[in-house]
Amino acid sequence: MAESSGSPHRKLYKLGSPPWKEAFRQGCLERMRNSRERLLNKYRQAGGNMPGRAQNTFLVQEVIKEEWNALQSMEGCPEALAQLEQLMDLAVLEEVQQELIDQEQSIISEYEKSLQFDEKCVSIILSEWEANALICPVCTKYNLRITSGVVMCQCGLYIPSHSPELTEQKLRACLDASVNEHSAQCPHTPEFSVTEGAEEKSSLLMSCLACDTWAVII
Repeated sequence: MAESSGSPHRKLYKLGSPPWKEAFRQGCLERMRNSRERLLNKYRQAGGNMPGRAQNTFLVQEVIKEEWNALQSMEGCPEALAQLEQLMDLAVLEEVQQELIDQEQSIISEYEKSLQFDEKCVSIILSEWEANALICPVCTKYNLRITSGVVMCQCGLYIPSHSPELTEQKLRACLDASVNEHSAQCPHTPEFSVTEGAEEKSSLLMSCLACDTWAVII
């Protein structure tokens, strides 16, 4: 489908704009930036492993092909296409490919750092829960108190008794099991909140926006 006269690609390759080599390079790099989620999905599907060799990439060849097809789909640019084909014969493709490889690796490296940070946060939460006092999972600041099954915290958390037998040890075990089960499927840090129900008793929920899951703790 032809792109509108005001589209970014038409402006990028417009005669009189930057040299074709630079225009094609910028188009590929922008396309890679906009394909971040697609790249990370491929990376996760590969088990979080980088390709064995530098020339084996996740998305570089697709990005170059998509940019080239987008250019060819534009109307009224036969002279410009001829110029670009000549430049491609002059090793432009190799230069652009290396820049895309570097950008792809940079995106993955940034993602890995965010995972390490989330794993550290989960480790801190679990360490706090393993201490003598049970830290409130909602505010992560004050200690929980459980009296006759009623769960309370200085932050304002209040959950009426679901079971008179509920103790800090039992709640800690439930929290540990839920966090560990989530961590086995998702590297991100879950959040905790309390439901407010007019007819039903309030409950403690664990949820994760990253993997779109939730679980009732009590």
